[in-house]
Amino acid sequence: MKDLSSMQTFVIKFVFPVIWISGFGAGVIGLWSGAMTGRNGVQPPAEMKWIFLFGWIAGIAMIWWMCAPLKRVRLDGMILHISNYLQEISVPVAAIECITENRWINIQPVTIHFNRSTQFGDSIVFMPTSRMFAFWSPHPVVAELEQLMVTARMRRAEY
Repeated sequence: MKDLSSMQTFVIKFVFPVIWISGFGAGVIGLWSGAMTGRNGVQPPAEMKWIFLFGWIAGIAMIWWMCAPLKRVRLDGMILHISNYLQEISVPVAAIECITENRWINIQPVTIHFNRSTQFGDSIVFMPTSRMFAFWSPHPVVAELEQLMVTARMRRAEY
């Protein structure tokens, strides 16, 4: 079985959000409670408190949007094994409608869109293995999945 998703998926999905949300949140609470002061015990301006609060809320929303949907994806022949770390489903490659990727986001998430709904919905998102110095180029896993998708469609057309 071949791992298509990065070994860092678990860390990005579960560990990073806890550390970032609690760390930044502690700072926001420190600002609002008066525990953080400047020179000579001067309180930060109210604008700074609001900026950090909104930044924390925006950060939580971004983390929820980018990290929470990540799945672990493995390939076994023509079967995808997709896991959210609580349950795992198997989906044939023939069920893939299309594959997209976002090269603008650091983790370069890949989205697999299915031609029918699965237990995880009509599409899943995974973080492919990281590559050094290849940020703007398409990830090879996208071409690999597209080739498998074409092969599966050709086999289905033969029957």
